[in-house]
Amino acid sequence: MTSPSTPRGLGRPFWSLWASSSLSNLADGVLKIALPLAALRFTDSPLLIAGVSLALSLPWLLFSLPAGALADRLDRRRIMLAANTARAVLAALLALSAATGTGGIWALYAVALGVGVTETLYDTSAQSILPQLVPRDRLDSANGRLHATEMAMNQFVGPPLGGLLVATGLALSLATPAALWLVAVGALLLVPGRFRVDRERPSTMGADIAEGLRYLWRHRLLRAFAAMVGISNFASSAAFAVFVLYAVGPDSPMGLAEPAYGVLLTTSALGVILGSLTASRVVGLLGRSLSMRVSAVTFVALVGVPALTADPYLVGAGFFVGGLGIAVWNVTTVSLRQRITPDHLLGRLNSGYRLLAWGTMPLGAAAGGVIAQFAGLTWVFASMGVLSAVVLVWLLFIGDADMDRAEAAASK
Repeated sequence: MTSPSTPRGLGRPFWSLWASSSLSNLADGVLKIALPLAALRFTDSPLLIAGVSLALSLPWLLFSLPAGALADRLDRRRIMLAANTARAVLAALLALSAATGTGGIWALYAVALGVGVTETLYDTSAQSILPQLVPRDRLDSANGRLHATEMAMNQFVGPPLGGLLVATGLALSLATPAALWLVAVGALLLVPGRFRVDRERPSTMGADIAEGLRYLWRHRLLRAFAAMVGISNFASSAAFAVFVLYAVGPDSPMGLAEPAYGVLLTTSALGVILGSLTASRVVGLLGRSLSMRVSAVTFVALVGVPALTADPYLVGAGFFVGGLGIAVWNVTTVSLRQRITPDHLLGRLNSGYRLLAWGTMPLGAAAGGVIAQFAGLTWVFASMGVLSAVVLVWLLFIGDADMDRAEAAASK
């Protein structure tokens, strides 16, 4: 296992990882806008539209634990290379299907599911490899830069680009992510070193998964944060699984065209970028616990504002504020998780954490489709805004001293 960076900076290997991550997230941003917009060409059913988001997120419920075990068994960089190559192939096949007129809603589901599976492998390994590339006292800085650029690509550049590409041609909007993932593979090849964690003794996959889950379950702080993110992700997935129906088309409440829809979604990315770059200063000023409580308030705005208004400027303002909160939360909690978790458990801890935190996303997407189908779109946003407020209440029972004690215990 290598750690080629120096204490003074993040090092060239980190910036190669940063470049690869940027390209990968740009591809994600284009595809995740292109898929639901493509689905609108086959159906206007809220349940079927929500099914695209369900297929993308379902692997976090079904495959996150094996992904974590593999990240602690195999070379993490090679897992990331294989995952991006697979995503490129899947997107290229769907682009070919669209170009020849042989695609349909079920082809979108199949590719979304495959991309979701490979995403669990890539993202789990990417978070686990970072402490092998930079010193632990530089993790806040590294995570802030990664998160800012990832969100810029995934939500600021990707969505409007995806909207424009869909308007130009569906096949082009699907071929573009394939090309971006292949270039990302080239950037990741520039990261030197071996990133396979040394193991003291052989064990089975089942035993590895169980060890990671036990560590998470016994750690009160990590367990609580994972559950809070799970609640927030359930709410946001429910809202955004059907938001395209609320926003796009002359008969929708907002009445936006496809490119304008992509631009609207970039407002949250602007918040995320600003929040990521200033997160360490915000935490230094307010402390970790208060910063996270403020973030929880913004989660309510992110999903709840469309229940109150269809004005795109007010909705965009809610998205922007929500993006700020998401960034501060993520930089704070991810860095904490990387500091207090032993490296040989980090992949499994990340996957177990994401099982709780992200495994709720397909459930939320399904709930959003059902509520919209039978109660209407406004009820989706209103009910999910109320649910998001649960996180704020929970955070009132966690303070800076709890996080300080967890870090002190891990350093012994």
